[in-house]
Amino acid sequence: MNQEHSLSAYQIFNTVAGTGNISQAAKELYISQPAISKAIAKLEAGLNVRLFTRNSRGVKLTEEGRLLYEYTGRAFEELRRGEESLRQITTLGIGHIRIGVSTTLCKYILLPYLKEFISLYPHIRISIQCQSTLHTLSLLESGSIDIGLIGRPARIKPFEFYSLGGIEDIFVAAKPYLDNLCLRSGRRFVQDFSIPELFAQANIMLLDEQNITRQHIDDYLTQQRITAGQLLEISNMDLLIDFARIGLGIACVIREFIKADLDSGALLEIPLKHPIPGREIGFAHIRTAAPNEAVQKFLAFCRRELIISEDP
Repeated sequence: MNQEHSLSAYQIFNTVAGTGNISQAAKELYISQPAISKAIAKLEAGLNVRLFTRNSRGVKLTEEGRLLYEYTGRAFEELRRGEESLRQITTLGIGHIRIGVSTTLCKYILLPYLKEFISLYPHIRISIQCQSTLHTLSLLESGSIDIGLIGRPARIKPFEFYSLGGIEDIFVAAKPYLDNLCLRSGRRFVQDFSIPELFAQANIMLLDEQNITRQHIDDYLTQQRITAGQLLEISNMDLLIDFARIGLGIACVIREFIKADLDSGALLEIPLKHPIPGREIGFAHIRTAAPNEAVQKFLAFCRRELIISEDP
């Protein structure tokens, strides 16, 4: 295609082809008939084909003209649909948000936000990809998702990070499991163990090594010189909590997700001499990519809800 052929030239051609009349096309386009004739002649010269033949009632497409009209008709219909979609985004709040999140953070953090957000913006389409935080970071960098709900990464530079607050990792177990452990070891109370002794004799349940939380816990255990006697690796946090509830061992879980179990006594916290360092969670997107309007609405909503929840 000759680069001199502008969109307006094809719009003129498409309108003339649709009306079959230069005079009618001039009225629809608000330009003069000579200007239309000149634009058509220039387009024909550039394409080196005859697009129209004249007759008593106006103009008629040649075979080449009908072929071009099929393409311009589809092209302008797509443009019309695009404009309509943009109008809907403005008037109805229609948009698309692609979110990456781990299964655990999706259930305990993301879903409560989404429930209220969807009721406010029912026309926004939301896609959720549940995978590890490491995979979420990779998808963010490749542009495959718009935002990720993650723990604050050590390499923060490429990301814009919106904090939702902190979480705390703790070790917990069911009372019957701890009672049996004491009984087997000749101790009266779990406090009679040193932490290294307890972990050496207990069944310790952690997330698998592909999880960024596991890396955080491994770093802590290494620093504290604590070694698990028996290690059971679990794929997600919900299973860790369930296994701890049935007395399968001591599990490392997030305090904020088992508050009801701690309050009821279904699970007991293992007192650590040195608590596990807290972590920060929040939404992240690539710093160089401006979020679309739907994502901006979602992030603004989450920040507003966070402020409301923190008010005394």
